[in-house]
Amino acid sequence: MGLSGLDRVGRGIEDGHLVNVGGILRRVMAEEPTTSDLAELARRFCDCLEQRDYDAALSFFGPNPVWDMSEMGMGIFEGRVPVRGLLEDWNGSYDEWEIELENLLDVGNGVVYVVVMERARPAGSTGRVQLRYAAVVVFAENLIARAKTYLDLDLARAAGERLAEAQR
Repeated sequence: MGLSGLDRVGRGIEDGHLVNVGGILRRVMAEEPTTSDLAELARRFCDCLEQRDYDAALSFFGPNPVWDMSEMGMGIFEGRVPVRGLLEDWNGSYDEWEIELENLLDVGNGVVYVVVMERARPAGSTGRVQLRYAAVVVFAENLIARAKTYLDLDLARAAGERLAEAQR
């Protein structure tokens, strides 16, 4: 890749950005991939959950969402009221609860794969718990239509990729 210009100390200048990566000058393109809009929506949804703002969290869902927790032994929640109940019950029994998105990938065609680490302190306890899992989230018109959680991260990623391919 060529440089569009050099400043006086030999750093690359492109689109107003100076770039010097490991001593190698590289061009910064305005079209470089960034976090997808859907991945950003997933991140904002998790922020609402962490703040326990269930009204805001529910606003990320379409009119008839489905959250499949069967891989975790919890069943399938269909509709806005059952999904809200799941969200409230899921983190409501903890005095402290945080969610970290370890990996967030827009697989394409409205499908997002996310690896989640949750850490919490159960109500009335000094002990702490943590759970690492993956979710495949399907968006329709920028709203969550369907989500499925998996304890097996590789199985989740493969399922997300198959789902994205099937929706092409």
